[in-house]
Amino acid sequence: MAKESIPDNDWRVIVTKKRAQLDAQVPAEWRLSETFLASIPASGRLIEGDVVRRSGILTDAELDITEKYSATELLPKLACGDVSSLQVTTAFCKRATIANQLTSCLTEHFFDKALERARFLDEYLRKEKRVIGPLHGLPVSIKDSFCVQGIQSTVGYVSFLAREPAASNSALVEMLLDLGAVLYVKTNVPQTMMTADSDNNIFGRTLNPHNTTLTAGGSSGGEGALVAFRGSILGVGTDIAGSIRIPALCCGVYGFKPTIDRIPWGGQVADIAMEGLPGLKPAAGPLAHSLSDINLFMSTVLRADPWKYDATASPVPWQGLSDTTNPQPVLTIGVLPEDAHFPLHPPVRRALDSAITALSNAGHRIFHLDSDPTRDLAYANRLAFQYFVYGPHIDHIASSGEHPVPSVAKMSSPMFTGPFPVDMELPPYEKIDALHKARQEYADAWRRAWVEHGLDVILAPGAQNTAVPHDTYGWPPYTLIWNLLDYPACILPYGKAAKELDPEPMILADGVQPSYDPDAVDGAPCAIQVIAPRFQDEKCLWAAAIVDRDIRS
Repeated sequence: MAKESIPDNDWRVIVTKKRAQLDAQVPAEWRLSETFLASIPASGRLIEGDVVRRSGILTDAELDITEKYSATELLPKLACGDVSSLQVTTAFCKRATIANQLTSCLTEHFFDKALERARFLDEYLRKEKRVIGPLHGLPVSIKDSFCVQGIQSTVGYVSFLAREPAASNSALVEMLLDLGAVLYVKTNVPQTMMTADSDNNIFGRTLNPHNTTLTAGGSSGGEGALVAFRGSILGVGTDIAGSIRIPALCCGVYGFKPTIDRIPWGGQVADIAMEGLPGLKPAAGPLAHSLSDINLFMSTVLRADPWKYDATASPVPWQGLSDTTNPQPVLTIGVLPEDAHFPLHPPVRRALDSAITALSNAGHRIFHLDSDPTRDLAYANRLAFQYFVYGPHIDHIASSGEHPVPSVAKMSSPMFTGPFPVDMELPPYEKIDALHKARQEYADAWRRAWVEHGLDVILAPGAQNTAVPHDTYGWPPYTLIWNLLDYPACILPYGKAAKELDPEPMILADGVQPSYDPDAVDGAPCAIQVIAPRFQDEKCLWAAAIVDRDIRS
């Protein structure tokens, strides 16, 4: 039988060429051998298996650079020349390459450009005896949706491979370069950027380095996996429904969704949604190994006047909080009630209960919020979902002939919990007005709760689940609510799933909510979420640091 002839314009041929182009950019000495790949633990526990050290690709000094420091600790060493930007950049380029070979966490990588910039920064420091900016020499990874001049941004769509490389930088990319950072990779996302599984037909599925049978989350899943693998010391994602926080909780790292437009958004990939329509807007924010590095990113960017780079950026400077008169302040913490439609998996409930006990023992005031129907979680998710679907949408999948990936084909939604808040048959302008009023009424109900109870922050789960098997994450109820309200929210990794402690499975509706399988998620990271009102980003991170300290003591 004659072999099927595939035309050159077939999407599969186009993808094969793209993958070959990227593969050719990887130095041969950074590639994992077939023999080594065969030795990878069958359990898929890459971090536990210490695969980077075993690969022999990084020197001992490079292992130290990538494993022993936070960004906050590394920057002074770069500034005084104790380590060079070339050394640090080389180390993270190598480690990112290993991470990608094992987890498919990258889209584009531009190591030659990164190393060239590192050499320039080292020479500048040697000649001028000063740094270019506060991030001088620090490698920073960015989500694929950010544009880097000369590099493609495909955001998981095969049709976007026909587009030319970016002609200019996104506003935040330009800022990071002016601040002295080294950009070296862009990270993987889901097809459509609207599911919690970072899987697409160009770059494949991002795997969780804690357990490759589990999702790394989405849509900033490549960032979550790369940071967890320590192939990045500081990464930048975006979040419209949990897209920073979901990868953070799945991969066991810190993640922060700021108030919209505090971090400049301008200049990202165009044409992925209809612009100008009222609705939920995404926020850009960091993923890191520590809250100190989350603070480092936020304070550094906001002190550099983002409004000078992006007309849509809020001109609200960073106002760090500290209490020198009371080194152990007492917080009033509201606990979000569990929603009956979205029951917590046992490991998540155990982590949350443990955190509440620790915070109470530390002297903080804990207030369990009631299930007030005006602040209903399921209602908030239906309202947010209606914002996602009420207007026209552009189909970038059909134009190339590629197929939807499984998580996109499933099309999870919260509509099993009740009806749309607003009649979908209303004329467009009336519908927009009704949606706006419903959102404002919901926000006002939450405002009253903050004021009446004198809350500093809210403590909540990041999700009803930990990382789960691929394509089963479902709808993100415990993150999306804060996008609807535009509240800053921070993920703190805390504890792990353990089948010995939570042995009973929990079966939920397939495709909408993930079931709890104690064997499948054993050892997966758990997390809690700290939330503050809109534009109180500094207070959110200040309180999160107190919470993070006290739950571990």
